[in-house]
Amino acid sequence: MSKNSSPVNENDLHAYVDGFLDPVRRAEVEAWLGENPDAATMVADWADQNEGIRSLFSDYRQDRPGDAALLSAKAASLSTPATSPRRAYWQAAAAMVLFVGGTVVGQVAPPLMVDRGAPPAPTAVASLPEQAKSAFLIYASDVRHPVEVGASEQAHLASWLGKRLDYPLDVPDLSDIGFNLVGGRLVPVSGKPGALFMYEDDAGQRVTVLVGRNDENRTTSFRYASDNGLETFYWIDGPVGYAVTGEISRERLQLIANECYRQFPS
Repeated sequence: MSKNSSPVNENDLHAYVDGFLDPVRRAEVEAWLGENPDAATMVADWADQNEGIRSLFSDYRQDRPGDAALLSAKAASLSTPATSPRRAYWQAAAAMVLFVGGTVVGQVAPPLMVDRGAPPAPTAVASLPEQAKSAFLIYASDVRHPVEVGASEQAHLASWLGKRLDYPLDVPDLSDIGFNLVGGRLVPVSGKPGALFMYEDDAGQRVTVLVGRNDENRTTSFRYASDNGLETFYWIDGPVGYAVTGEISRERLQLIANECYRQFPS
């Protein structure tokens, strides 16, 4: 890597796997990977996961709701490969570049079909889980006023938030996974109107689904962030970013993210 090149970080590695880098930066990242075998092994692992789960979802259609549980279970089995101590060490080190105080463990959920012709928007991608975490911490613990519009007005909720985002919105139904809609509210996401949906299970555990629009976004694969027990799956699909957050197990949260991805428009 030349002296004028910027250091390789977590965003560069994700963009490399997603095929977003321009030829010059791609060559720089490949040279860096050649000098960092642990990172190269991790990146190869991400690429293998993407191809495996892409083939799983290649013939999937939204008009086959009965397959949702089976697909989610298969996706979960693909998302938890054995991790060597050396690879775990690299993952922890690489995460510090992107999230201070958090841990990024790579692309572990179904990848979206990416636009190979345009570069990603790293700032939007990096800020999405932080905004989702803040929204969860502010609203999920509120006992009396966690939402603005309750579940009894679901149609109004979808219409209202969809108009504010200027994007058609459906409220995901997560009842088959054990979470029922509490309601939703309007929240800021990157300085623009965003939507926050909240769900709760029979034990009182809550999860939030954050939706924000930014026309400068570029499609990304699913990614995962963890911060002191607060887990987030997030992805960008065209101009809209999504993040699912909760203080529940990674496996259970991934099932919710899979189902949200299936139900949201694309």
